[in-house]
Amino acid sequence: MQLTEQRNEQQLFVRKADATNVVVIDRAFTTSLLLSSSEAVTDFPPRTVDQLDATAIDTILALKPEVVLLGTGMRAVFPAQAVLGEFLRRGIGLETMDNAAAARTFNVLAGEGRRVVAVFLLPG
Repeated sequence: MQLTEQRNEQQLFVRKADATNVVVIDRAFTTSLLLSSSEAVTDFPPRTVDQLDATAIDTILALKPEVVLLGTGMRAVFPAQAVLGEFLRRGIGLETMDNAAAARTFNVLAGEGRRVVAVFLLPG
């Protein structure tokens, strides 16, 4: 069976992600960012899960996601219950995972046309 990858030319995708950087198409990022299929928000201040506050949540929600993938670096680190509650209260799924898993999941969901936002927390 022959498999052929087809990408929407207008859609952003993650080529590589680890604990210290994320490559979106061909641009490398070393500081935290938000990514939807059509937009990258590169001025996202939090570097760790503990720094997620109301302002950060509002920035994420401004992208109007139906699901949020929280990439927390080399391993999954769960946010405070208050953060989880904010997304739950709005009916938005929040999945926590390492950055590499968030990248893979983002590419699949964005490719399906889902309104997904990936949050990549990076130390840079």
